[in-house]
Amino acid sequence: MIKEINTLSVYDNNVEIYAIITNATNGKTNGANKTAYMSFTFQDRTGCIDAKLWNAKQEQIETFVSGVVVLVKGDVIKYAESIQMKIASIEVYSTSQEEQVKYLKSAPISLEKIEEEIKYYINKIENKDMYQITDLLFNQHVDKFLVYPAASRNHHEYVSGLAHHIVGMLKVAESLIAIYPSLNQSYLYAGIILHDLGKLVELSSPVLPEYTVEGKLLGHISIASAMIKSAAEQLGIDNENSTILMHMVLSHHGKLEFGSPVLPLIREAEVISIIDNLDARINMIDKALENVEEGSFTKRMFPLENRSFYKPK
Repeated sequence: MIKEINTLSVYDNNVEIYAIITNATNGKTNGANKTAYMSFTFQDRTGCIDAKLWNAKQEQIETFVSGVVVLVKGDVIKYAESIQMKIASIEVYSTSQEEQVKYLKSAPISLEKIEEEIKYYINKIENKDMYQITDLLFNQHVDKFLVYPAASRNHHEYVSGLAHHIVGMLKVAESLIAIYPSLNQSYLYAGIILHDLGKLVELSSPVLPEYTVEGKLLGHISIASAMIKSAAEQLGIDNENSTILMHMVLSHHGKLEFGSPVLPLIREAEVISIIDNLDARINMIDKALENVEEGSFTKRMFPLENRSFYKPK
């Protein structure tokens, strides 16, 4: 019986799923008679599930790699407080990008709605210089901006995840402005929209993204700062506004040990780093809780201080 991943539950036997392999590793069992096995993460539009293939053959190790869309049959078991699939059979369904995209998780709102939301906030940037820089960069990169993930793993790591993350941050910022009217609306909206712009260069594509050479050598923070500087020069803007924008991008991770080359030294830069962290952490927790039964804990999550989160009954 063909099922979607989010409908799987413990003790489902002989179920079949179509999914894309997002991670594949192999190893050897312990003991005298060491045999090969494979560990997978399968994904469709509804979620992810870990799986094991025991007694793996060399041909299977070479064939079933990240990016391959497969038809899998097996039993669902409980392992380490999460469900896992014990594979009975697996076969290649497709390797085309057209099919790959069908099995990737995407933002829960449409591209049209995401674009509409971001443009709404761009038009609320009252500072002329910041509006021009933000509008120029958004329109120059709109095709990637709307489909790229926010990361290769951890948070918003799905198609349109970057734009979805930005929209979430903008809505939080709008609420904070209503509570704290001293906050500069233009700084917050422009800084949020551009804070992760460098990820369009740091990551290779929206389909199983990897880090590019530029991404590894420079990082998205410095890449985005350089993009803002270039846009300001293109527009003939040479004043404090472009410097403030670059500072908000350079400091948005909040701490030097988290990758920011400078600490937030402007009120709105501090707020952006907090909102960014909040939105990312909620997304990670929500994702971890999706496949956990009520009354159980998630796996430990390294980005969240290696904590396990409980799902109340």
